[in-house]
Amino acid sequence: MNEISTRTLTKLVLVLALPVAAAAQATQPAGTLTIAGQPDQAAVVRINGKAYVDLESLARITHGSIKFQGNQTILTLPAAGTTPEPGPAGETPRPAQLSERFLSAEIEALAGIREWRVALVNAVENNYPVTDGWVGGLRRSAEAKVQLAVAATATEPDQRAAELLKNELANMQQMSDQFLALHAKDNYIAPNSFDNNALDQKILSCARGLASMAATKQFQDEATCH
Repeated sequence: MNEISTRTLTKLVLVLALPVAAAAQATQPAGTLTIAGQPDQAAVVRINGKAYVDLESLARITHGSIKFQGNQTILTLPAAGTTPEPGPAGETPRPAQLSERFLSAEIEALAGIREWRVALVNAVENNYPVTDGWVGGLRRSAEAKVQLAVAATATEPDQRAAELLKNELANMQQMSDQFLALHAKDNYIAPNSFDNNALDQKILSCARGLASMAATKQFQDEATCH
């Protein structure tokens, strides 16, 4: 966690365990605690030769949270890789904003994947042949649009969203291949094959998550895209 080890954090929060009598002892300012890469600071004091920092201040500078349950105090730290990027001192960290260029390309890529899926669903439900020659054009169109979206990434949030988009394409490819194999084997696919299809539901849920990102213009991880 940005150069603060679990052992160090444990030592810092031991201030909560100090007996009440310690409050009567003289404290001496001992400078400030700074997290590498973050603009905020917390005051450090010395008691009996040991350095301590206020727990609420520690939660603030690590972008964590504190919860009290009975006689327990729980400090929750952000997961690795989710700490907001720092801004100028005193400025609230900026959200994981997606660039306009990437958003435009992402929307086009989602449309290409959606067209592929809709065409596949219509073919299966109406008992049309699902052949590689027919599916190939839809696949290549979707792949080209996803590649353009990947090329349009300009920020770290763009790149993370692009990874989810590539996963969505891979899942769509997997489902398409499954139906191609079924048709090649039996020359028939049951029209209700999409009912309760787990992979199809995953594709739809991921698409909704990516569309929501496009609407808010902010990256949010979507579990169904993994």
